[in-house]
Amino acid sequence: MELSNLTAISPIDGRYRKQVLHMAEYFSEFALIKYRVYVEIEYFIFLSEKKFFKLSSKAKAALRQMVVDFNLDDAEKIKSIEAITNHDVKAVEYFIKDCFDSIKITPLKEWVHFGLTSQDINNTSIPLSWKNCLEIEYLPAIINLQSQLHQLAINWKAIPMLAKTHGQPASPTILGKELMVFVERLTNQVTLFSHIPYSAKFGGATGNFNAHFIAFPSNDWVAIADDFVENSLGLQRMKFTTQIEHYDSLAAHCDAISRINTILIDFCRDIWTYISMEYFKQKTKEGEVGSSAMPHKVNPIDFENAEGNLGLANALLGYFSSKLPISRLQRDLTDSTVLRNLGVPMAHTILAIKSIEKGLSKLLLNEDKLKSDLEQNWAVVAEAIQTILRREQYPNPYEALKGLTRGNNAINKEAIHSFIDSLDINNNLKTELKAITPHNYTGVLADY
Repeated sequence: MELSNLTAISPIDGRYRKQVLHMAEYFSEFALIKYRVYVEIEYFIFLSEKKFFKLSSKAKAALRQMVVDFNLDDAEKIKSIEAITNHDVKAVEYFIKDCFDSIKITPLKEWVHFGLTSQDINNTSIPLSWKNCLEIEYLPAIINLQSQLHQLAINWKAIPMLAKTHGQPASPTILGKELMVFVERLTNQVTLFSHIPYSAKFGGATGNFNAHFIAFPSNDWVAIADDFVENSLGLQRMKFTTQIEHYDSLAAHCDAISRINTILIDFCRDIWTYISMEYFKQKTKEGEVGSSAMPHKVNPIDFENAEGNLGLANALLGYFSSKLPISRLQRDLTDSTVLRNLGVPMAHTILAIKSIEKGLSKLLLNEDKLKSDLEQNWAVVAEAIQTILRREQYPNPYEALKGLTRGNNAINKEAIHSFIDSLDINNNLKTELKAITPHNYTGVLADY
């Protein structure tokens, strides 16, 4: 069958293609080839600027324009060369050399890929595409979602809500504050994320600049490589490597993304539960169906979809972080096929974020239900009453309230006030205690 949205094996390239199409700019085979061409060209130009050979400004501009104009036809040419070489990076080298004829720099062909091994290209191209995806797509998506949650927290700053600990009624809280829990968690994780470097390997066949040094022993190749990787590519070069980068930083990124995804799974489950408790209703859309059999249903599918995608992403991210830092001796090839799948968990993660945003846009606050639940759970003010009685040195207040309320589902306003009236305390204190309700016993919060 021809590849289409209906015949694709993965839903990333099938059902969800339109939603994650932009991720192909970083993780497709085409993207990988283009990033390789970019690194090879920039290294070639860098060598000219280090006076290894002369290159005119016109030729530099033409080479960089070649990268800008790089298209699917160019990638197909490289794949055709690869069919002969059976080596993807060598195919890129040959393609670039072929282009030198039209730029009229044919004598400089052997400076392409000078002193390098394929992993010098892969372990700069992939970190660069990874960095661009995270900085251009992923982090802005997380920060935008965080901002959306923050705005909802502000909107619902004055909405009291019955808390549930162990699934049971507990001291009341504020709906906005419960969203701020997730805002703070995301803020903290993004801050931690920002400290993880984008690491690269660039040091020849086994990381020691063997070929570089044998050809030009008087050059400081460590400094030269640092300069190229850090200043030309914007990555951090690892100074002691095998044939490949050790992927510890990439593993840390995977762990960080997985941790953020876990926070979002927690959030999705909470919102799903609030919807089931009818604290939220959901906007309906003309023509949509919630169930094939039950016409009344409006399901929280966006949060369910997000939870599923986040779980899929985390399964892969966990594997990446445990597998990639391990390689036999100076290098085995297992990292290669694994790295080609980096885009899969990122696509699932982006899909999940989009689903959460869509789900949030449908939420309709049901204040009547929140108020009703508070009104039906007067037992939650027992904590407040016994705490004030402790303040007043009243004997055994906890035990007295426990006897009244524990396991008693019939506790209401009248029962609480009757209990207060039975206490041997002054009228001012009784008035203070009676002023406490499930609606106003919500504590104090940091400003947000």
